[in-house]
Amino acid sequence: MERYYQPEIETASREQITAWQNERLVKQVKHVWDNVPYYRKKMEAAGVTPEDIKSIEDLHKLPFVTKADLREAYPYGLLAEPLKNCVRIQSTSGTTGKRVVAFYTQHDIDLWEDCCARAITAAGGTDEDVCQVSYGYGLFTGGPGLNGGSHKVGCLTIPTSSGNTERQIMFIRDLNATILCCTPSYAAYLGESMKEMGLSPEDIPLKAGIFGAEAWSEEMRQDIQKTLGIKAYDIYGLTELSGPGVSFECSAQTGMHINEDHFIAEIIDPDTGEVLPDGTYGELVFTSITKEAFPLLRYRTRDIVKLSHEPCPCGRTHVKMSKPRGRSDDMLIIRGVNVFPSQIETVLLNKGYPANYQIIVDRVNNTDTLDVQVEMTPEMFTDNMGEIAARQKDIVDGLKSMLGLKAKVSLVAPKSIVRSEGKAVRVIDKRKI
Repeated sequence: MERYYQPEIETASREQITAWQNERLVKQVKHVWDNVPYYRKKMEAAGVTPEDIKSIEDLHKLPFVTKADLREAYPYGLLAEPLKNCVRIQSTSGTTGKRVVAFYTQHDIDLWEDCCARAITAAGGTDEDVCQVSYGYGLFTGGPGLNGGSHKVGCLTIPTSSGNTERQIMFIRDLNATILCCTPSYAAYLGESMKEMGLSPEDIPLKAGIFGAEAWSEEMRQDIQKTLGIKAYDIYGLTELSGPGVSFECSAQTGMHINEDHFIAEIIDPDTGEVLPDGTYGELVFTSITKEAFPLLRYRTRDIVKLSHEPCPCGRTHVKMSKPRGRSDDMLIIRGVNVFPSQIETVLLNKGYPANYQIIVDRVNNTDTLDVQVEMTPEMFTDNMGEIAARQKDIVDGLKSMLGLKAKVSLVAPKSIVRSEGKAVRVIDKRKI
């Protein structure tokens, strides 16, 4: 039987959800207009005042906010509450430019932890469970978010943070952890390590995993589920909005329910900014309607997803978003073709290769090159060059069929690609573009 953390909210009628969104949006727009000069200038430049926003039907009138705005306004330019009302910051692991620093009041943290508690409950978590949080703690939102959510559900929480794989496995076994929270690439690595120790799924007490913070394919999910003997649930979030728990998967595993009482989702054409209908892939845009300290209106996530209002067998009524199929800014354009790393991963996993690979893009004599390095499993490892060449050709053909592009494929020895305990580095783009 499906369980809910806040049933009256998670199964609310569409009319009730819309009423909450209308009321909270109007209030939030006034809040940022009154307290954030940076926003007020953006709205004035777009010719919009709070009086123009009467319901979610008027949302499209508001200007977009981008990561560039967050960097420009760093550190305090988007703060909507006095600093004395703020109790914490979290920050992105940003790879370029200034980091994004997000602020939280105590109320913001309470609501964020409620969202994470909904996700844990949807994965079957109760106060009888032992929840091992193997996301990084500190500035990264993964550890603190799931830690707080686990407490709210009443689980015994093991705050292992990331890394120290031997200790992770020791705690899972000795303390009978039933729920694992970490990145999917680290879950795959833990599964691989346990298999090497001779542990079968029956020897592993875990029943569920909540994996997010990086893109992962359906094939990778099946692989993790098989190795660890668990049901693997997706979770989605951004530091800019709060952290993990913006949306989460239920037992149906057909998309992630967005916590619509806190976030309004739109899908736009990334090139024109035009709002697209349900069921169309486009860029996901979020408006945060309950955040006090750091509320973002129409924040462009760059994630490419589609939304669905189809009824869900789990009984939750909040809209579902698909797994991101890539990012509008991480998407690789190689010889004029749009390529998402997830497409390459799908081909590899379908052919039985582990989810440890690296994509290297370069430009030689003004032509893009695509080199995919793929780890072999210990079982398939061989020094028979003819067999390796045949396997490489098989992957080249699979990628050509999926992408319409010819790639160079190199099969490499097991464990020769560096393992990541945080977000996996899948793509190295050496082009100067």
